[in-house]
Amino acid sequence: MNEPVFHAGTVAVIGRPNVGKSSLINALVGSKVSITSDRPQTTRHRMLGIASFPAGQIVLVDTPGIHGPQNRAMSRVLNRAARGALEGVDAAMLVIEAGRWDEEDTLAFDALRNAGVPVVLVVNKVDRTKNKEELLPFLQKAAEGRDFAAVLPVSATKRAGLEGLVKELLSLLPEQPALYPDDEITDRSMRFLAAEFVREQLMRQLGDELPYAAAVEIERFELDGEMFRIGAVIWVERDGQKAIVIGKGGARLREIGTKARLQMESSFGHKVFLETWVRVREGWSNDEAALRTLGYGQ
Repeated sequence: MNEPVFHAGTVAVIGRPNVGKSSLINALVGSKVSITSDRPQTTRHRMLGIASFPAGQIVLVDTPGIHGPQNRAMSRVLNRAARGALEGVDAAMLVIEAGRWDEEDTLAFDALRNAGVPVVLVVNKVDRTKNKEELLPFLQKAAEGRDFAAVLPVSATKRAGLEGLVKELLSLLPEQPALYPDDEITDRSMRFLAAEFVREQLMRQLGDELPYAAAVEIERFELDGEMFRIGAVIWVERDGQKAIVIGKGGARLREIGTKARLQMESSFGHKVFLETWVRVREGWSNDEAALRTLGYGQ
């Protein structure tokens, strides 16, 4: 009797900012490995989400959203990280939003065009399409003149269409054993995730005031018995931004810390004692050397 064939490999997840790439990866992995918010460029780092199934393993490369040429160092670093994610992958997903294709979607497609790997067009957020009769013509128009291995409508938040997506992706991957143990879900450390959970709350709560002017650095990460003791520094660029993060009487900073701590406890399976500080470092987001010290572009 023939044994079932097992497929495993890497899949780059590419798209313009805010199309739901991180939400899609979390849904496929079945656990939160990438932070989310409704602010563009919430994802700033290349990271792996490891989705294991009976028939195979898909190693998803989460990337910052690709956007047009920008003057700021942060944007240049993020664009390089997104394009660099294509190196050495077995396949790719181009994620777009149902009902919308704009210049930045074209930029993302152009980045994939010469990658030499099969590309699946994933049309996310189909649950938001009120008139379902408009969906098929949009899918046909999006695929017209573009060489996709498949075109699949999904909803990451509703977990709709994911089974078909998994089957399609696995069919594009080589026959080989799993690349990671099936109990691993990311290549990133808990220390890294702790910083991301704090930054997620900054983006969710203060995205309008501080869309890109805040970063998080973990200064302390220790397991003390059954409790993690974590110290996180929130870096901003001006004293006025520091005041915004702290809030009246420290209320905003406490709320950020509380929600980040609860997410850490849920993800780490331990109690967490979290301390947060806010410090000013002028011009860090437009200084590539400063960005490297904060872990960007590595």
